[in-house]
Amino acid sequence: MESTLTARDKVGVQDFVLLDAYTSESAFLDNLRKRFSENLIYTYIGTLLVSVNPYQELGIYTMSQMELYQGVNFFELPPHVYAIADNAYRMMCSELTNHFILISGESGAGKTEASKKILQYFAVTCPMTESLQIARDRLLLSNPVLEAFGNAKTLRNDNSSRFGKYMDIQFDYKGIPVGGHIISYLIEKSRVVYQNQGERNFHIFYQLLEGGEEELLAYLGLERDPQLYKYLSQGHCAKESSINDKNDWKTVSSAFSVIDFTEDDLENLFGILASVLHLGNVCFEENHQGCATIPDTHEIKWIAKLLGVHPSILLEALTHRKIEAKTEEVICPLTLELSVYARDAMAKAIYGRTFTWLVNKINSSLVNKDFTKKTVIGLLDIYGFEVFDKNGFEQFCINYCNEKLQQLLIERTLKAEQAEYEMEGIEWEPIQYFNNKIICDLVDERHKGIISILDEECIRPGPATDLSFLEKLEERVGQHAHFQTRKLAGPKGRKRIGWMEFRLSHYAGEVTYCTKGFLEKNNDLLYRHLKEVLCSSKNRILKDCFLVAELENRRRPPTVGTQFKNSLSSLLEILISKEPSYIRCIKPNERKEPSKFDDLLIRHQIKYLGLMEHLRVRRAGFAHRRKYEHFLQRTKIFIRFPRTLFATEDAFEFSKHQLVARIQATYKACLERRVYVRKRHAGMCLFPKCNQSTCAAITLEAHWRGALARKLAKRRKWAVWTVRKFIKGFINRNKPLCPDNEEFIVFVRKNYILNLRYHVPKNVLDKSWLRPPGILENASDLLRKMCTRNLVRKYCRGITAERKALMQQKVVTSELFRAKKEGYAEALNQPFANSRIDEGDINPKVLQLISSEKIQYGVPVIKYDRKGFRARERQFLLTQKAAYVVELAKIKQKIAYSALKGVSTSSLSDGILVIHVSPEDSKQKGDAVLQCEHIFEAITKLVMLVKRGNIVNVVQGSLRFYISPGKEGTIVFDTGPEEQIYKDKNGQLTVVSVRTTSS
Repeated sequence: MESTLTARDKVGVQDFVLLDAYTSESAFLDNLRKRFSENLIYTYIGTLLVSVNPYQELGIYTMSQMELYQGVNFFELPPHVYAIADNAYRMMCSELTNHFILISGESGAGKTEASKKILQYFAVTCPMTESLQIARDRLLLSNPVLEAFGNAKTLRNDNSSRFGKYMDIQFDYKGIPVGGHIISYLIEKSRVVYQNQGERNFHIFYQLLEGGEEELLAYLGLERDPQLYKYLSQGHCAKESSINDKNDWKTVSSAFSVIDFTEDDLENLFGILASVLHLGNVCFEENHQGCATIPDTHEIKWIAKLLGVHPSILLEALTHRKIEAKTEEVICPLTLELSVYARDAMAKAIYGRTFTWLVNKINSSLVNKDFTKKTVIGLLDIYGFEVFDKNGFEQFCINYCNEKLQQLLIERTLKAEQAEYEMEGIEWEPIQYFNNKIICDLVDERHKGIISILDEECIRPGPATDLSFLEKLEERVGQHAHFQTRKLAGPKGRKRIGWMEFRLSHYAGEVTYCTKGFLEKNNDLLYRHLKEVLCSSKNRILKDCFLVAELENRRRPPTVGTQFKNSLSSLLEILISKEPSYIRCIKPNERKEPSKFDDLLIRHQIKYLGLMEHLRVRRAGFAHRRKYEHFLQRTKIFIRFPRTLFATEDAFEFSKHQLVARIQATYKACLERRVYVRKRHAGMCLFPKCNQSTCAAITLEAHWRGALARKLAKRRKWAVWTVRKFIKGFINRNKPLCPDNEEFIVFVRKNYILNLRYHVPKNVLDKSWLRPPGILENASDLLRKMCTRNLVRKYCRGITAERKALMQQKVVTSELFRAKKEGYAEALNQPFANSRIDEGDINPKVLQLISSEKIQYGVPVIKYDRKGFRARERQFLLTQKAAYVVELAKIKQKIAYSALKGVSTSSLSDGILVIHVSPEDSKQKGDAVLQCEHIFEAITKLVMLVKRGNIVNVVQGSLRFYISPGKEGTIVFDTGPEEQIYKDKNGQLTVVSVRTTSS
């Protein structure tokens, strides 16, 4: 293999088993870095392919490259995804066995692209007949359709697969692709109704709005701007410069026609997509009885029209729930929160089942009606191991899947190695690699335990919450070495785990999961009332998706976790029955930048992809092998050490170069002799009486010198004329436009404009401007105004809703404290936070006590007792209706905004604030005296939630506060060399602060 490479391809080693320091992770990383720096993105570990995403076009996927790898021995050419595809295809054809190619790696590592390249390779290189051309095209074009409906932009990847996909490509006995079958796993339905900041919903929604014809959008009741739809705008990146939704829509539209979608299918499909968008814009209000209502039924009418249901029935189903007793049905109104849940559950159910219908529709177009025996190559493009800042139910399922696939890789690798040694009659003891396998087994069993507990909580009678699920986990699997919660962890680990979180030690590292939403996502319940509406739909796709038989079946449907576990078991059975090939994809950096190699990120991926372990298995015995016919015409030889292989290859290289040098010298001599003979013959024909070759050369030189002299004279004449013209133009530059100055002025204008483009201000605050020549001052002023307006417009459009809200808060802060309190200027320059306390740091019992109110803001504070002024650490929480002072799992004081009398703070730089309550309110213990590090932020948030003016009082010297009926206390504010807070001799609370230089 090494002997056939060019010098460029010998950067590092192209097979990691050739590394001498094969146990060193640093040597592994260094080899990967060397090759990546030369755009060599593929490297082998035996027959496993490691692929590093280049984030740029490299020109290595051309037709000529495909032809180069076709039918060639696996190790004869440099590593490539085509080599993996060709090897699987040739083995399938020669041995008539089924194969699969497992492509894994984290989001953004290039798994989907690798899958596409393999499909394209089979489409181009496999033998083909005209009658089977349609099957091939449908296989290829199923990809853009599935990507449109199942992929989305995430923070890590602009085209992230949000579902798992296994595709079988079926071949007849001649090796011709004749059909296929696709299985999908765990579509991320929650993305339909919610996206994180910087992420988008599924591509198809944006493609429809951007590329759909005007008549189609009018029929669906849609407008082009995605910002108008709640389900598309939560991530604040509906328009993405790196994604061309309009072009992608054209690709998907043409694919629909090839895959055999009828006009009726498309009309129903687009109607479902539009109904989901309309559903997201349905707004609820709370009536005086605390029940949800829909005041504006505009969206309801569109949904009813598109889905073919009655508007009033749909309206009732979204605001009421049908409960079945033994002999009767009772319809109960829903609260605002439950109506929002019902709406989102309906959207997720519609999209999830439509995606399943879409996969089945594609499969029906790919089915081969010839029932003779086929061989298959499977392509598994599965989500990689995921670790985010917040990991939920989806990440739990995805990482469970990765554990199982890692275990499969280990077992198959060890089995294949053992089989080859036995076939060659070589004794071999496998290394102690089973440690990792045991960990996989333990993790797998642990997951089963967790899923079982989750299912129990979902179906048991009585109230079940995410908190009760976490408590059950602590009780049932708390003793496991790879399981931790805040309660079970030690003092150091406790700080890094929230109240609602648990941590698992995976083979790829530790992952902390937040249990919030686990029960809801695992249940994935759709209220019966809504299910009845969808079963009555006249939309043909929904009729296939929601069968009336479901309503007659009273059994509880299996949970999402159970469904996923069962489908994963079926997948593993499929894979075990086939011969494997592996592609491990690596993401080189988080920002998707070409040529950037992040050592820390890649080292982490090397670990969790199990690459070092795989290398150790290959090197445990005879890792370096050559076919005998390639080595002195013998069968296979086994070489244990890389240096033995390299010494053999170097000896061959040395002899080869000596032979090549001798051949080159002989060939060059032959060429030079031919040139000499040709010149001599030409001279003899032109000048027979002279020294022929000399005369010919002299004559040619004389003619050539004359031609050069005439060309130079012409150029000098032109230069003199041009210089004179511009001097004349400069002299007359201030006169009206005339032939004497026209060209000069045009040149000056052009030159100024061209230079100006490199000096245009980059932002509104940049006041620099390129000084213009006198004749262009008016034009320059106009251009400067236009540029300023454009920058201002661009700045205004770039202000997000979140930043706008922040600026509004700063305006309120300015109105409250400007020129009144020290430290105001410094606070104004610091950004306000949405909250200073994560929800995971609030005790779950407190969250349950105030579950009917959404927490708007939280901040740690010091509370001073009203009587003894003892300092106590507390949490200060603000909801839509009240302020809470919280101690661990207890609410120490609740102050309803209606009972709030005012807020006082001093004019100095201390962080003291007093929340005054009405003495007549018997529910209140007295005024709350608090010290807060973020006092400007906290008071601003409180004022905006109270929605009353003139409640903040900035005092000087001292203030009085209410302790109990008929009793008041005093706080004295002063300045000094250091900050102090203490109770003085008079029983007053004295607050000393250091005076700041600015205010």
